[in-house]
Amino acid sequence: MAASRDKYSVLLPTYNERENLPLIVWLLVRSFEQSGNDFEIIVIDDGSPDGTQEVAEQLIKIYGSDKIVTSKTQSKKTGIGNDFCVLFISGTAYIHGMKHATGSFIIIMDADLSHHPKFIPEFIRTQKEGNFDIVSGTRYKGNGGVHGWDLKRKLISRGANFLTQVLLRPGASDLTGSFRLYRKEVLQKLMEKCVSKGYVFQMEMIVRARQLGYSVGEVPISFVDRVYGESKLGGNEIVSFLKGLLTLFATT
Repeated sequence: MAASRDKYSVLLPTYNERENLPLIVWLLVRSFEQSGNDFEIIVIDDGSPDGTQEVAEQLIKIYGSDKIVTSKTQSKKTGIGNDFCVLFISGTAYIHGMKHATGSFIIIMDADLSHHPKFIPEFIRTQKEGNFDIVSGTRYKGNGGVHGWDLKRKLISRGANFLTQVLLRPGASDLTGSFRLYRKEVLQKLMEKCVSKGYVFQMEMIVRARQLGYSVGEVPISFVDRVYGESKLGGNEIVSFLKGLLTLFATT
């Protein structure tokens, strides 16, 4: 792939990702170096008690401060593990990360190895070919898919996506995914407009993008259930999703 003169800032929100962080960073570095695209990786850690922040600092020593940047936040914890979901999926992590981002494009993805960096060159190629404002990874188009989920979670995901398509007609096949590429100024504008929290946040981003006239391209991806650690999706997030979906339906 031909090298691009653009720079890409990858935002990696983390909470208790000590085991996953070194591997996802290595995969990111390899992907960008092979494609010849300029990049930086911004690790936004929410006070992980497992030492994730310390691992991030070691990675700076390995790859250099021009490639790895850390941004530490601290949310109030209730002890039930859901505060991370509200903080980092509501967009607060992106706000913190963008303060450090020097790239003209922002890539958001999970740090738990659910999103493989091998798809990023295709994101970049698709954006350039279509001059898109946003490129979103989709599990529900082409050869996209999900691996490692049980039937219950697959049904929940499919059901949520179906309800979203029926109620909001967003013009995109996968609204709840969080593997995306944005023009930096577009992400900043959307952050100003979005008010949702939890898993509805990603959905609102695409709905608001449509309202504002931004173009959205899609790249089929394979989503793989996290390798280390526990999923942060629980019953509270599902209820919040349904409430948020109905709110968006009533207000957009």
